[in-house]
Amino acid sequence: MECSLSRCHSQAVATASLRKKLLLLFTMLLLWGYILYSCAGFCVSLPGPVHGSARQRAAAAAAAASASAAAYKVASDPDPFVSAPALRPRLVPRVPAGEVEDEEEEPDPPGGHSPRPPELNYSSFGTKKLPQAIIIGVKKGGTRALLEFLRVHPDIRAVGAEPHFFDRHFDKGIEWYKDLMPKTLDGQVTMEKTPSYYVTKETPPRIHAMSKDAKLIVVVRDPVTRAISDYTQTLSKKPDIPSLIDTSWSAIQIGIYAKHLENWLQYFPMRQILFVSGERLISDPAGELGKVQDFLGLKRIITDKHFYFNQTKGFPCLKKPEGSSKPHCLGKTKGRTHPNIDPEVVQRLRDFYRPFNMKFYQMTGQNFGWD
Repeated sequence: MECSLSRCHSQAVATASLRKKLLLLFTMLLLWGYILYSCAGFCVSLPGPVHGSARQRAAAAAAAASASAAAYKVASDPDPFVSAPALRPRLVPRVPAGEVEDEEEEPDPPGGHSPRPPELNYSSFGTKKLPQAIIIGVKKGGTRALLEFLRVHPDIRAVGAEPHFFDRHFDKGIEWYKDLMPKTLDGQVTMEKTPSYYVTKETPPRIHAMSKDAKLIVVVRDPVTRAISDYTQTLSKKPDIPSLIDTSWSAIQIGIYAKHLENWLQYFPMRQILFVSGERLISDPAGELGKVQDFLGLKRIITDKHFYFNQTKGFPCLKKPEGSSKPHCLGKTKGRTHPNIDPEVVQRLRDFYRPFNMKFYQMTGQNFGWD
């Protein structure tokens, strides 16, 4: 009997010990489960990789759809600058800083003008496309001003820096060029500007091979004034430049607009080329921008209300955008004071350009009033 009681006691003790171990194990499993659950929640709150989680991708897709709808509303609104100020597109392009070569227009330097206005970032939406329109010239004609003014339009997306693909980097291939373009939504126009295209003989067939329907814009200016402006810019960098009366100098050759136009007309009909007056771009910017918007098949959104004339610089500027403390003008390199040129030199230049101007007027059907 005693042996039986002892055996029963041992079994009871063993059972109790097993229960304690099972309870401890269960408690530990619960604790580890709680710790893992907490870690998982913390990890989800951290920034994910570039592609993001499924939830983040879904949120991005929703944001893209919302932005597309907003962009459509801006484009279809009679006056989006009044009725939808929150959706105002960028008024000022960002031009990457870098060394400027003598042959091209000088981009505005960072910090050289008023602060950038707030802008809606479209860079994540849409797709990259080859340009449907290109500002092909001319240097010192007003191409930078035209591009900045055009970028006010919500349906225009343009590269800030000059790609120089068709004259300098053609060997890099069309995909390299396409990758430089900004992303655009349906209905938006992709643009770029490289003023040296107009005077480069190889450029017209190359652009035609890319798109025979491309729309080409040329800003032309009194060739004498243009040459003096070119001379002023070059003189600030290279004091030992040729004389203004050296007609073989490239700065003088640029102003023979008729000669260069003949090269373009071998590949493009006149209806696909728009000539913008550099003088009227200063005196009546809204009028010239109206012609450009019509040429591009866009609604006339850029009007007189977007400009004011800066007496100090001597050319129009964009009015103060919402959220900015100052209006936007082109940078310090624009509007340089021209040196005093001997009147005899100026007259010799006018005599040199006169027959070419007459031929250019006849070819374009426009009298630009330079003589």
